[in-house]
Amino acid sequence: MTEEESTVYLLHFDQPYRHARHYQGWAADLERRLAEHRAGGQAAARLMQVIHAEGIGCTLARTWRGTRGRERQLKVQGGASRRCPVCIAVRDASRPSGRRQRRTP
Repeated sequence: MTEEESTVYLLHFDQPYRHARHYQGWAADLERRLAEHRAGGQAAARLMQVIHAEGIGCTLARTWRGTRGRERQLKVQGGASRRCPVCIAVRDASRPSGRRQRRTP
């Protein structure tokens, strides 16, 4: 798989770790990379090692086709919770109408 055919992914933590609620990454082989993260070994990102050591689980919340450049673009934009379907569902369910509210100018 070439870099152009790779996957950008967003992991949602089952519970926050300090300020972190998500991890965003890039992988040519998504299944292998997720297994590395979940194992919490040296091949995992440092944050994922800490999450594993704390006993916090995670869910693959969303994927995009894209390169490392796309991953960087999304990270720089910030706002992972705005792109996370898990967070959106929880936020919408907590609203009285159960629907997303429109922003007013």
